[in-house]
Amino acid sequence: MLAEDKLGNLRFDRDFRAVSRGSDVRGMNCRVYAARAAAAVADGDLWMRVAGGGGKFSHESDHDLAVLVRDFLESGSSGADSWCSSDSDSGFSDLHHLADKISFLRHSADQYERDLLSVVQSLLLCIGDSDLHLVKNMGQCNASCIRFSLVKLLRSSGYDAAVCTSRWQGCGKVPGGDHEYIDVVKYNDNGSSERMVIDVDFRSHFEIARAVQSYEKILKSLPVVYAGSLQKLKQLLQVMAEAARSSLKQNLMPFPPWRSLAYLQAKWHSSYQRLLSPEEQLASNNPVYLGHNPCRGHLKRLQSSLRSEIEKKDRFLKPKNTFIASYHQIQG
Repeated sequence: MLAEDKLGNLRFDRDFRAVSRGSDVRGMNCRVYAARAAAAVADGDLWMRVAGGGGKFSHESDHDLAVLVRDFLESGSSGADSWCSSDSDSGFSDLHHLADKISFLRHSADQYERDLLSVVQSLLLCIGDSDLHLVKNMGQCNASCIRFSLVKLLRSSGYDAAVCTSRWQGCGKVPGGDHEYIDVVKYNDNGSSERMVIDVDFRSHFEIARAVQSYEKILKSLPVVYAGSLQKLKQLLQVMAEAARSSLKQNLMPFPPWRSLAYLQAKWHSSYQRLLSPEEQLASNNPVYLGHNPCRGHLKRLQSSLRSEIEKKDRFLKPKNTFIASYHQIQG
């Protein structure tokens, strides 16, 4: 049984705890949105955060994941009775190594990726509430309006940008689903082209319950908005899937299928459709949404996180730039 709190987060009612301890859950309406499914089964309480989510799931994929979660609970994969959020010695070493990989990947961006990220950040900070009414359809928007607003601004800036909707079928333990993101086609001098991916809510794909401290540090080291190549994205996904497994293992929590690398990769590496405007979305067979009130809150949180990230970067660079300026004055 799901309930929605004032922040738009979906959670299981307390009644679900008693059911998941020993009762049959097959008759329950376990609607679970996999893009925000938190890997938490503690005291029989499974919760998930979907506010501001980037994924939009069909009835079939929704049902697939509901069955998967039900089987996961009924199998007794509920972890230990006691929980901790501190690192074990071996776990800390593993996660510290993964943190170094994240840092290397972030600093290995080429000039085009750095410029694209800077443009995306600036444009996102320019979007206002009035821009969020571009998508006119039925249901809940789920932040499509933010993505279409950003695409409009990117195209006005000369980028070949579009909103992409990916969709994949469930296979084995990997549930089916769909996801929405932005791509930009980079045209090279030799006539080839390359897709750049933009995800405006990147960190939220990796949020897990009761994460150990070093995992939280890794999570915060990820960019608020991802803008880069598919190859680099794949490398980041590999690191984060491994980090999530390590954190959950330290807390004696099972590793659920929707945290797997295969499921994460399906979001951005599956077949997709490019849409340039909301009107194309209305004319397509894709599910469509309305209701922009939650998106206003999501936009404000996104812009606040972006400002904090930019300010942190500026504080880090300021001493370095001051030292360089002083060095040149001495040499001069």
